[in-house]
Amino acid sequence: MKTSGINRREFIKQSAQGLAGLTVALHSGKSLFAAPHIQNSKISQNVFVLGIDGMDPHLLKAFVDRGEMPTFKKFFESYYFGPLRTTLPPQSPVAWSSFITGTNPGGNGIYDFIHRDPKTFIPHLSTTRSLGIQKSVRLGKWAIPVQGGKIELLRGGQPFWAYLEKEHIPATFYKIPANFPVAAGESSIISGMSTPDLLGTYGTFTLVTDMDIPDADQFTGGRVVRVRPENDTIRFALEGPPNEMRTDGRNTKIDMTVNRDPWENVVKIVVEDREFLMKQGEWSEWIPITFELMPVLGRVHGMIRMYVQQVHPHIRLYISPINVDPLKADLPISNPESYSRNLAEDVGRFYTQGFPEDTKALSHNVFSDDEFLHQSNIVLDERLQAFHHEIDGFQEGLFFFYFSTIDQNSHMMLRNMDPSHPLYEPEASPAVKKAIYHFYRDMDDVLKKTLSRMDASSTFILLSDHGFAPFTRELHLSTWLVENGYTAVTDRDKIHESTYFDHVDWSRTKAFAYGLNGIYINAYGREPFGSVYPTHIPQIKAEIIDKLERLRDPKTGRRIVLKAHDASRAYSGPYAKNAPDIILGYASGYRISDESVLGKFPRGIVGDRRDKWSADHCMDPQVVPGVLLTNRLVTSPAPAIWDLGPSILKSYGIEVPREMDGKPILG
Repeated sequence: MKTSGINRREFIKQSAQGLAGLTVALHSGKSLFAAPHIQNSKISQNVFVLGIDGMDPHLLKAFVDRGEMPTFKKFFESYYFGPLRTTLPPQSPVAWSSFITGTNPGGNGIYDFIHRDPKTFIPHLSTTRSLGIQKSVRLGKWAIPVQGGKIELLRGGQPFWAYLEKEHIPATFYKIPANFPVAAGESSIISGMSTPDLLGTYGTFTLVTDMDIPDADQFTGGRVVRVRPENDTIRFALEGPPNEMRTDGRNTKIDMTVNRDPWENVVKIVVEDREFLMKQGEWSEWIPITFELMPVLGRVHGMIRMYVQQVHPHIRLYISPINVDPLKADLPISNPESYSRNLAEDVGRFYTQGFPEDTKALSHNVFSDDEFLHQSNIVLDERLQAFHHEIDGFQEGLFFFYFSTIDQNSHMMLRNMDPSHPLYEPEASPAVKKAIYHFYRDMDDVLKKTLSRMDASSTFILLSDHGFAPFTRELHLSTWLVENGYTAVTDRDKIHESTYFDHVDWSRTKAFAYGLNGIYINAYGREPFGSVYPTHIPQIKAEIIDKLERLRDPKTGRRIVLKAHDASRAYSGPYAKNAPDIILGYASGYRISDESVLGKFPRGIVGDRRDKWSADHCMDPQVVPGVLLTNRLVTSPAPAIWDLGPSILKSYGIEVPREMDGKPILG
């Protein structure tokens, strides 16, 4: 079979050809479906939905045209394939929230990965917020809770499956994004993206080593534990979540020991009361661990995977983020609560954190490309086991299953398909260079399996929330706002040392950057240090929009911002007032710098992207459309991700609620 080799020039050329040429809407040929499976006469049909995060229409079509994805090719010849309009901005929690609610972001309140509390200016994850113990009684060093904490789902709007539940139509959602914590109801749900690890982060790995790791104190998404071997014995503590049952709030921990063979690349690792003999280069299975909060009264259960990266001459032990244990879930990751436990009993423990592929370990050079690829394959193997188990056991109603691997690997690995990419590595292994193709090819098998479980009355939908584009140059948006007089500072000499808006003079600040695509006006009465009166806001927005749309990269001469959107015109609904005032739609190749996302001010305005996270989708929606495949006639010339929830409701004869912006598009 011919292998793929799409370079950057071809990737950009395909993107520039427009979306119309990607649509295939032929309705002839053999049936791709197997025998019926509908058992309940009240349900007229089954609906199967595959959510494949980050699948790009240009790449998909290129792989199919090369004859490398036979099931997709056969589907294209008989049914519909085309681009799917994504949200503004095309960030995953934003897009999946619109899929879930059938609304624009103004109807669900999710605008970014990161939001700020307008009262306190404290940042939080956009879809979920955790509130600790609300009230406790002190007994010495202990704080006995009398009013417990809670975890809030911040996504507004009704999920479309709430209307299915009213009609008692069964539905299964595996790893549905932007839906943690999982609420009670009739549907069977396991949460996906936005599910935290046990530390409350999107994922924090641990590297145990006796080596000096440059800039380890600056790591995001990872921590380094420095150890000193004594006669080839290494002792350390793995820290867990903060202990809110203690008045000092110190972190929980478990003690671990590594005994290193003096001559061989073998270690014995002691975790609590269990021992594991592992070789260099070996991954463990999931290891359950328990953090004690208070004797008798409180424990928290988690699980880890270990990877023995190196034994001699230095020790390097990678420990995965501490995941919620699906067999003993202390956080609401599934409905019913037994769902995650029953699944883990059948197929084994599995990653529960929302972003299981450890992109941070690769960005910080803790993983090599090959090691990251290996860990990504572990994630995918787990997901495929769950997929086969769930679809084989599916009986009737709605079946939704989500895959993350293409998205996370596209961020990190697309550069190695493109010899012209600045971060392309010519000496990369063949597996790394072909990784994206192989992950797409795995989805061909998933499609084949899904179609085999359907009959001619079934509705099939495959969607992605966005596509991908190169990310080789980054805009220091926060610094641009300073240089153009919109963000004022108290000390220009210290501004580049800023962390979270240090040295900002809010009394003179007109606007500030926050999140991946947003600019907020420092509005009086809304922001905690607001200084701009409402009558001045339209003029300031217009100035910023005009300047950013004319901004050129001094290195390339290209536009950086394809379109700057006035949010008051882009959004509508009960949550529109919470949106950033300006949403930036970057051109292909560009995005905000990581430092500018949360109040740092790097030197310069535009710089080269040096992080291996070097492809992205936080551009303008027209640059990174998603994918739509369906066996139904598509009645809209430009289907959008917010149309699919209403389309599913209509397929069951359910009237689409007025609150939904999306329209049914499937005939």
